[in-house]
Amino acid sequence: MFDPATLRYDDRGLIPAIAQDAGSGEVLMMAWMNADAVARTLADGGVTYWSRSRQAFWTKGETSGHTQRLVEMRVDCDRDCLLLLVEQTGPACHTNRRSCFYTAVRDGAEVELSKPII
Repeated sequence: MFDPATLRYDDRGLIPAIAQDAGSGEVLMMAWMNADAVARTLADGGVTYWSRSRQAFWTKGETSGHTQRLVEMRVDCDRDCLLLLVEQTGPACHTNRRSCFYTAVRDGAEVELSKPII
C-alpha cells in the first residue's frame, strides 16, 4: 500500500505536483501538496492542493467549478515530485486559460500562446 510519508517533502513539508491532462498529455498546472493533501486526493479522487499563501487546503474547482479528477498519481525517481494525470473540467488556470503554461520565451521575448476561455 502506498504511504504518502515515503515521499521526499521539502523543509516546509511540501512536494511539487504537476497536473497533466490524462487524455491529451497537455501540462495544465503546477501546485504544491503536503502529505495530507496527497492522502485526501488518493482517498476521494478530487485533487486537493496546499496553498502556501493561505496556509490551507484547496480542492481544485471548489469555487470555480473547474475540477480535476485524479486518474493516476505518479512518483518521480527521487520521490520528490508528483505527476497527477487528471480529467480536467473547464480551464485549469485561474486566468481562465486551459493551462497555466501559456507564456513562451522566444528570441528573448515573452509570447502569449493562448487567450482566456470566455
